[in-house]
Amino acid sequence: MVTFSKNPAVNDDCFMVAKMQKQYHYKTFVSEDQFLMVLETLRGLRESDFYWSAITGKEAGIVLARQAPGTFLIRESSDRQHLFTLSVKTNTGTKNLRIVCEEDSFHLQTDPGNVERAPRFNCVLKLVDFYIRVGTSGFVYYINAGGERMPLMLVKPLYLSISPLKHLCRKKINKDLDISGIKETLPGKVQDYLDKYQIAL
Repeated sequence: MVTFSKNPAVNDDCFMVAKMQKQYHYKTFVSEDQFLMVLETLRGLRESDFYWSAITGKEAGIVLARQAPGTFLIRESSDRQHLFTLSVKTNTGTKNLRIVCEEDSFHLQTDPGNVERAPRFNCVLKLVDFYIRVGTSGFVYYINAGGERMPLMLVKPLYLSISPLKHLCRKKINKDLDISGIKETLPGKVQDYLDKYQIAL
């Protein structure tokens, strides 16, 4: 396993990444920036509580079966060319959408015939947050899954566990409060904690 950083905090995660690669034979990282982007995404996903790790598409379908359309989770991809998959409950069942990791971004895999470029993000959480916000604005993105063309509707995540209270408070702040004017007055540790997870999911 080739590591790209002398930072101990980064290297602590190398074993986990190596284990994932061994399990699914993921493609290698093309740069240090991509490696660090994936590590940051993994940290955020672990904190989100809707990252279900290595469950299969079939297992995702089972846990989403009784949920309302628009309920989703993120899991590891069983496709050796991809890292993550978005599993979402639709009106016709659970659909599994590959999340493509390019050199400096993530995006949903699109239909080969689609001429529009899918939006890119440096974190899977930001990707999910974007599609939730788009859905509430009335704009519709369409997906092709199993030969069907349907609107992509992300409403709420399916949480694997209950988040710690401090994380729930952080999400509430991100969702409902504008603290930009007072952020500099907060203790450094509080600022860092808020900065590490900047979405409301």
